[in-house]
Amino acid sequence: MSTPQHDPLAALAAAGFPLETITEEQRTVFATLSAEEVTLLIDLRARLDAVEAEVQADNVTGMF
Repeated sequence: MSTPQHDPLAALAAAGFPLETITEEQRTVFATLSAEEVTLLIDLRARLDAVEAEVQADNVTGMF
């Protein structure tokens, strides 16, 4: 659960997760994540975003 020093929803929102689009049930699950799980999700998102940027650059480069 969330404590003053560990607020999963705030950490995920600060990392850019679109929490305003999730269901109340999903919000409940995210709110119960451990600090380690939140860190993992944020790291995975950053890695996926980095790959997406590379793929988009390849697609633009390949067009010319």
